Amino acid sequence: MSDTSLTIDNILAPALTLCQVPASSKKRVLEFIAERIHYQDETLNDNDIFNNLVSRERLGSTGIGQGIAIPHCRLEGLDRVIGVLMTLAEPVDFDAIDNQPVDLVFALVVPKEATSEHLELLSQLAERFNDSAFCERLRKCQDADSLYKGMTTDSP
Repeated sequence: MSDTSLTIDNILAPALTLCQVPASSKKRVLEFIAERIHYQDETLNDNDIFNNLVSRERLGSTGIGQGIAIPHCRLEGLDRVIGVLMTLAEPVDFDAIDNQPVDLVFALVVPKEATSEHLELLSQLAERFNDSAFCERLRKCQDADSLYKGMTTDSP
């Protein structure tokens, strides 16, 4: 696997871009992410993904503030980076650093032997989500197609 092409545009698939997801809790958000990834690739175990996401959250919330969370984890046997973008129908408590509920989520699942380029990808996401106008445009999307286009075609 080459790390030279790790950008948001090429790790996010339209099928893993979801709009107005109903979720009542942080746990349910993480379960939903794991289920969707498994649905897209049945060779990946949703319980493993969920458990790894939960383990990472125990180290500290991935709620970065302003209603945004970037849950992420490493996964044994994965040969590529997987991104999942979703807006939530209702904001949920995510133990974010600013104590605000989260309604915009970008999950990242990376190979177990992830390199510094994966950290760069997290940095790209944080930088893009730091733009409040960009986030507002994503929140206003009414369907997955417009959400996907908004995430992959807007410049930071």
